[in-house]
Order: sequence, then structure tokens, then C-alpha cells
Amino acid sequence: MLPKRRRARAGSPHSTIAFSAPPKALFPSVAIYLAEPRMGRSRRAFLTRLARSKGFRILDAYSSEVTHVVMEQTSAKEAICWRESMDARLPSCPQPALLDISWFTESMAAGQPVPEEVRHRLEVAEPRKESPSSVTMPAYACQRPTPLTHHNTLLTEALETLAEAAGFESNEGRLLSFYRAASVLKSLSCPVISLSQLQGLPHFGEHSSRVVQELLEHGTCEEVEQVRCSERHQTMKLFTQVFGVGVKTANRWYQEGLRTLDELREQPQRLTQQQKAGLQYSQDLSTPVGRADAEALQQLIEAAVRQIMPGATVTLTGGFRRGKLQGHDVDFLITHPEEGQEVGLLPRLMGYLQSQGLVLYHQYHRSHLADSAHLLRQNSTMDAFERSFCILSLPQPIQAALEGARHPCPTPKRAVRVDLVVTPNSQFPFALLGWTGSQVSLCKSCVPWWAWAWGGPAQLRAVVLSLSPQLFERELRRFSRQEKGLWLNSHGLFDPERKTFFHATSEEDIFRLLGLKYLPPEQRNA
Repeated sequence: MLPKRRRARAGSPHSTIAFSAPPKALFPSVAIYLAEPRMGRSRRAFLTRLARSKGFRILDAYSSEVTHVVMEQTSAKEAICWRESMDARLPSCPQPALLDISWFTESMAAGQPVPEEVRHRLEVAEPRKESPSSVTMPAYACQRPTPLTHHNTLLTEALETLAEAAGFESNEGRLLSFYRAASVLKSLSCPVISLSQLQGLPHFGEHSSRVVQELLEHGTCEEVEQVRCSERHQTMKLFTQVFGVGVKTANRWYQEGLRTLDELREQPQRLTQQQKAGLQYSQDLSTPVGRADAEALQQLIEAAVRQIMPGATVTLTGGFRRGKLQGHDVDFLITHPEEGQEVGLLPRLMGYLQSQGLVLYHQYHRSHLADSAHLLRQNSTMDAFERSFCILSLPQPIQAALEGARHPCPTPKRAVRVDLVVTPNSQFPFALLGWTGSQVSLCKSCVPWWAWAWGGPAQLRAVVLSLSPQLFERELRRFSRQEKGLWLNSHGLFDPERKTFFHATSEEDIFRLLGLKYLPPEQRNA
């Protein structure tokens, strides 16, 4: 026989538990409903007892009184579907907040309801029409406008820091992965406030998503901060910013124990002429060039070109053409409307600038235009224009030099990196397109010809890393090759099947030939 159940005595501890009422709610304005799906009945019962013991009001049934619905291991889409099904049963019931279990556990730890943050919410009260996840994001940067200023600076700077670190390790795969993810964020029309907004976006792998999630939840990412604060990263960044210094050289110097520019200056025997010039003018070259100085330089170059060859044109390219207010170098394309007249212009121009005392350093490369058709047929992204990579002395203020004014004391000057490129008129639209956007890569087949001719592998990555980390040009050429079967570089557009070149008189023509919507330069800041 089973023993008889003992009746609890009045006043005993057991009777107190059995007959006492739940503790009085300390937060009556907050009524929580723990949704059972994905949570389980036993866990729900445990959390209910825990919350009530801390003075929270937990409702056993969903009703119009509920202000907060807490769910566990539930996506935003599932949460909204669940609420819609409940609203169908109670059509007049006001919509409560749908919150992740993290809000509940943090409230338990605090002993009171914590403020509802974006990371706690499983949905947005009023769906945003411009939400990134609600539209289809093109896979190629050349298919989407990317303005200079955007809504996700904190996120993109973190991803670009990791991309830069990958570049210092010569890991091209990771470099491109982080840069492409950052490029997508730059093109979004609204800020990312929830990781769910990244669903369906291209180029967001597990690593990039994890970085974004950590930034959204904590405002910082431990991995990114470790990279930024590491001695190696800071030293590599310092060395590779020197004109003529690449990753391979910078890494060798770091392994040898060098850490500062002064230590490099003490060992001139290990430096090339380029590197010596870069160190000599490092203070000026590390100072960003403003748009006013870039435009003043253009006036100076234009005035010199007019003296040498009337009718020739000078076009400011690079980041300044995309709308940037400052940069670390200034790029100019020079051409003449009459094909062939541009031949020999650059040596004469450099001679003129030297006679004016404006050239501190320059390295001239002759034209290889006879090879340009070969480059296209070989599907190469290299180019072979006549060019000079210079360090020019920019008078301050430049207006005094332009007007030929005399001053009682020497005019202050600063050193500026300038690239001068001469192109035939027939190839100018392609050259303009190529030199406006910028590409980033660590492989020989995807960098300009001059990066190799300028000094080989030791200088290659210095050139590459000095380029702004824009992917527009690289993506445009990748789109041409993979989607259209055409080969594009700064000389032209080639159809390998028909063995024919396309004619274009403007950038708009090139976009049209590729079946792309034209994006003006200020929308190419990918």
C-alpha cells in the first residue's frame, strides 16, 4: 500500500509556499509574455518563476495586456509571423514589442527592465522601404551607385582595417573579401542597425558578418582593435606609406627590428633612389593634398602644356574626380585632339617643369602603345601609356607662382606626389575611366603595367597599397570578362570571339557597350 499523503500543517514552511500569492509586481507597466515555441514548456516555466521572484509581471496567456513578447532562438521573420497569427485571434490587441531572450536575461541580471536596444528587437515597428534586405543588391560594384559619403562609416572602416591587414600579409583573398563587403555597405541607402539587414546581400561571409554583429552590439570589434593597436600593423602602415616601399620590403625591415623612419634614414645604403626621395619628403607626402592644391596644380600643368603644345588638354583624375576633398597624390591625363600630336609631349613637359625648379624627383617611362593591342588580346588589365611619376614642389600660395609675382622672401613650398600620363585621343575615354576609379589587387595580372616596370615585385605592393581601396574599376573589368565575355583595360574594349575592338568617344559609350547604367564619377566610390 502507498503511504498516506501528509497534510501540510498550518504555519509550516510547506504550507507557506503552497498558499502564498505571487510576489507583488514591481514594474506593473511591463507585462511580459514568454512565447513557448523554440523555448520549451519546462524552460518557460523556470523563466516564469525566476522573473516573478524578481518582481516582474509574467502573463500566462497572450492578451491585450502584453507589452513585451520574449522569444528564444527565433528569427525576425518567424517572430513577425507568430505575432500576425496571434493578431488574427485577437484583432483588437495592440502590438507588443518582439524581443530576443537577451533582453530578458539582461533585465533579470539588472533586477529591472533594461532599455530596449536595436540588438534586442526581433523586428522594426514600421518596416523601412529602403531596408537593404528588402531589395536585390547587384553583385558587382559597377552595377550600383556608391556615393562619397554613406551611412555605415564605422562598419566600413573596420572591414577596411582588416583588408589592409590582409594586404600586409599578402593574402589577396581576404583583402578582396573584406573590401567587397565594405563596398556593399557603402552603397546602402540607410544605416545597418540589425544583422538581419545583411541577409541576401552579396559578399558577406561569416567573418565579415561576425565583425558587423560585434560592432552593432558593442560599438567596437576586438579583432579590429587588436589589429590597429599591434606594433606590426602600425609599423607596416608607416613603412608602406613611404614612396617606393612595398609590403615585401616593409616586412623585411620589420623582421630586422626597424620601427621608425629615422632608423631608415640612418641606413641610406639599403635604400633605392625612390625610397630616399620618399623619406626625404615624407613629412610633406604624408600630409593630404587638398582639392584647392590639386586644382592649383592643374592650372600649373595646363599653363606648362600650353607653352609646349597648344590645344593639348589636361584632365584631373583619381579620387579628386570622384569628388574627394583630399588625397595623397594627384593624377593627370594629358591628350591632344589630333591623334599622334601627343607623342614626345611628356619629356618636353618635364624639361619645362625642371627649368622652373618644380621637379624634386621624377621617373619617366616611355610609351609601349605598340603593345596595347597585344595587352587587350591577352586579356590584361595592364596599360602601357607614356608616364612620369613625380614629386613636384608646389609653391604656397600657388597663385603667386602662377602670376609670376615677386616676393621679398622665398615662397614657401611643399612636396606633392603627381602622376602625369599621356594618352592618344582615341584611347582617352578608356584611360579616363581606368584612372578615375581605382583598383586594388596583389596579383600581377590585375595591376597596371607601370607597377611592375617601375621597380618589379619589391615596389609593386607599395604602388598597390598607395592606391585608394576602391573596387569600382576592378569590378568593372571583372563584369566585362565574366558577364559579357569582353576584355577591358585603359586602352580599349576587345571582343575575343570576333577579334574586334569597340570604338568609344566617352565614358557613357563604354557603359552602354557593356549594357550598364552610366554612373558619374562621384558615384564610383566603391
